[in-house]
Amino acid sequence: MGTQISPFNAWLTNLGTETLAVRMERHCKNALEVAKYLKSRKEVISVKYPMLEGDEDYSKAVKYLGGNGSGVISFELESREKSVKFMNSLKLVSLLVHVADLRTCALHPASSTHRQLSDAALTAAGISPSLIRLSCGLENANDIIEDIDGALKAVK
Repeated sequence: MGTQISPFNAWLTNLGTETLAVRMERHCKNALEVAKYLKSRKEVISVKYPMLEGDEDYSKAVKYLGGNGSGVISFELESREKSVKFMNSLKLVSLLVHVADLRTCALHPASSTHRQLSDAALTAAGISPSLIRLSCGLENANDIIEDIDGALKAVK
């Protein structure tokens, strides 16, 4: 069975398209605030977000993305175990694979989508065992940061 074509589905698709620009502004704004916060934390050993000054892709992001880097951040903690504990301590952030969702979502590939791989195989694939991908949603950035802060405190 294929996808049902209906006027309601068309209306929903159109609605999503009409509001995409406004939503992307908020995703990008939230992601930059969260990325700056993560960069300031000593528990976080690396942060990858193209709109962070000093990021290897910063100049390209400014040139090609017009100052909007997307809503997705990747960061690493000290170990796989600490990343798992961080993920299990989140309360507001959803543990989902989604990106560009209305809600902020987090993913720890080593314990979810890529759990069948050893640490060596993860590294060979370019995925650190402690990598966390965060897709910032439309919530208030301070609420997202507060949830991350609580999870980082639980990791200590």
